[in-house]
Amino acid sequence: MLTPQENERITRVGPGTPMGALLRRYWMPVAAAAELAETPVRKVRLLGEDLVLFRDRSGVLGLIDEPCPHRRVSMEYGIPEESGLRCPYHGWLFDHAGRCTEQPAEPWNSTFKDRVATRAYPVQELAGLVFAYLGPQPAPLLPRYDLFVWDDVVRHIGITELPCNYLQCMENGLDPSHAEWLHGYYMRYIYGRKGETIAVPMDGARHHRFRFDVFEHGMITRRIVEGASEEDDIWRIGASVVFPITRRVGTTFQIRVPIDDTHTRHYNYVVMRPGIPVPPQDAVPVYELPLLEQDGKYNIEVLLVQDFMCWSSQGPIARRDLERLGQSDIGIIFYRELVREQLDRVERGEEPIEVYRDPDKNTCIALPDVNSPRRPAQMITGSQSSAAGDLKYSPIRDLVLSLREEAAEHIARGGPLLPAPELPVYPMGDSRHRELQLLPG
Repeated sequence: MLTPQENERITRVGPGTPMGALLRRYWMPVAAAAELAETPVRKVRLLGEDLVLFRDRSGVLGLIDEPCPHRRVSMEYGIPEESGLRCPYHGWLFDHAGRCTEQPAEPWNSTFKDRVATRAYPVQELAGLVFAYLGPQPAPLLPRYDLFVWDDVVRHIGITELPCNYLQCMENGLDPSHAEWLHGYYMRYIYGRKGETIAVPMDGARHHRFRFDVFEHGMITRRIVEGASEEDDIWRIGASVVFPITRRVGTTFQIRVPIDDTHTRHYNYVVMRPGIPVPPQDAVPVYELPLLEQDGKYNIEVLLVQDFMCWSSQGPIARRDLERLGQSDIGIIFYRELVREQLDRVERGEEPIEVYRDPDKNTCIALPDVNSPRRPAQMITGSQSSAAGDLKYSPIRDLVLSLREEAAEHIARGGPLLPAPELPVYPMGDSRHRELQLLPG
């Protein structure tokens, strides 16, 4: 349980807040690149700031404050020019650094434009996402995580806007026991009411033991379920929670981007590696992964939507001062400690974890995950997420299914699959951790 003041400190993300100052030390997705394909100018909201993202006619990206500093007209309706964005009202032109370069209605010899600027932030494109950095200069490097730079894969991005604070989403990844109940028992109950019997991911798998390790990228979650042991990957390798807003699930990044205090833009960044050569994608397609179906109900056939339901139903900002945490919540408690530690570091003028400045350490950042493809069967099926229902929304569903069939036929003919990427294993050793035994071993 946290006090209301402690809860405010770790959830409020706007300018001038402690958490806002911490989160502004990181690059965050502000859009999928494909979202700029139909219209090159897009209003976005990030960390409580209203901004306009644009791609000018030369193909360069920019991110500036939404209101024009002249008469406060929204630059969402701006006109992309060869080197900037022009206000539709009086034609003032702003470059990517926010400098005003033209004021057509001012006298030819006026120097007024040289004294006018709007707020602007750095943006970079990587692997189908557009990232923005809203923090102090010099900006760190944009992390090149392995799923962003692998070859011979197909990618797609599902986006959902959630009516809740980002931390509710992040804490889910430090809560292994929910999988047993939400993605197991609850699913059987819902389908049972419809007279259907299905195989669910956590069917009958009781948790025996949890462990949470702090490591260089954030935290590793480990668990032993019924029928497993310490020799199994689910315990030996574990799964990554990348500080501050990303969880890795197999070959999927779940990126929880704070729009503001009470809204989160969730990017389900899915990478499928069939184990055979795949031509590079011209563009990474984007699709809406709906929170609600047309009937206004959650589609619980999609595992991720089951999570969305639980995060959203906690309210815009969870009342952590009213919760009653048990021993099985040690992962959540441990993660909150990590968040507070990083808040303290920033307030002391230090740099938080997972900030990159050395290019030699930023070529391909490999992250551990128990579900990433290492064996042929896993390579064919791809990520957990695409096998769990959301693939039906993807514009490249048919391509993904055909690649899986092609890979299966390739194996059947005795053909070798491409070598799987080498992923790190972080031994437990003396790392800082929390552990809990739930049932007798």
